[in-house]
Amino acid sequence: MVALKMKKVGFVNGCFDIMHVGHLKLIEFCKTHCDYLIVGIDSDRMIQRAKGKDRPINNQADRKYFLENIKGVDKVFIFNSHTVLKEKLKKIKPDVMVVGEEYENRRVFGAEHAKELKFFKKIDGYSTTKTIEDISNR
Repeated sequence: MVALKMKKVGFVNGCFDIMHVGHLKLIEFCKTHCDYLIVGIDSDRMIQRAKGKDRPINNQADRKYFLENIKGVDKVFIFNSHTVLKEKLKKIKPDVMVVGEEYENRRVFGAEHAKELKFFKKIDGYSTTKTIEDISNR
């Protein structure tokens, strides 16, 4: 019988509202640090509370579907509160959790459930908010 190789589990979360190159680079970065990548996405309700009534642009079902079909993403789940996210992280116990570089030297929600924390350097010029502003200003 062939022994199963243990997989290193990675985790990242975010809104992933309007996908752009920065998101794809984030996923590529995550995948270089794990064998199995789980992505958590904020529910529509959470995004509305954080970013306003006009967001998200794409609903949670569409965002989940899009992410599920990106090479490197192995599982996607939607969470509608930080409590739900924390419970998921407790169960997952990721080997690696990836967050944006802006969280360096700050408390990272849920990091206590990960074995290692990695910081992703954001790609200049790419953000969903900037994309929306660029479209609005045309």
